[in-house]
Amino acid sequence: MSMLTPPGMGGKYRITGDKYPRMRRPRNRRRIILAVMASVVALGLIGWGTLQLIEVFTGGGKHSTAVRKKQGCAKQGKPNGSASGAPSTLPKPGAIKVNVYNATKRGGLAKGTADELKKRGFKIGKVGNAPKAYDKKVKGAGILLGAPKAASGMLPVLGAHLTGAVQKTDAREGSDVDLILGTAFKELDTKKDADKAMATLANPSPAPSGKC
Repeated sequence: MSMLTPPGMGGKYRITGDKYPRMRRPRNRRRIILAVMASVVALGLIGWGTLQLIEVFTGGGKHSTAVRKKQGCAKQGKPNGSASGAPSTLPKPGAIKVNVYNATKRGGLAKGTADELKKRGFKIGKVGNAPKAYDKKVKGAGILLGAPKAASGMLPVLGAHLTGAVQKTDAREGSDVDLILGTAFKELDTKKDADKAMATLANPSPAPSGKC
């Protein structure tokens, strides 16, 4: 009889062998479930934190996009000049000396235009037929010609009085500008329309670019 067999018991209740039975505690399912859930939450937090770091260093994310868009709209709302490059402070007509040339076959066109420009405050220089390079070769309303520095002020101001005139620059060093009247020229814009165009040049509206 084995020493593990209680006294008075035998037969089928007899325990034989020299190994002790191993007693295992019942598994706690609740602890296992909680441990699994905690692991899932921890992994989720790690992944979210990694994503945030990526957005910070790469400038991504909805918040960053919204901020950049807002900043872009703010810049669009601050006009700093017209589309033609005219500054907000424009020269007065009295500070612009205009040479008026007639590139058409119609006689007296340059003088009549020069007289009207003088009434509007412009200084008048040379008046006569267009140089050979332009004579009978200007098919539009006219050409406004000046030094490169005139492109940001003098030419736009003069152009406000003649819709459709093409603005160009050459290598001249003087401050005077040329108005070369072309075949399509009929007359200068009305003083009222010219004043409106000048107001637009001085206070241009920002061009819309996307939804803000």
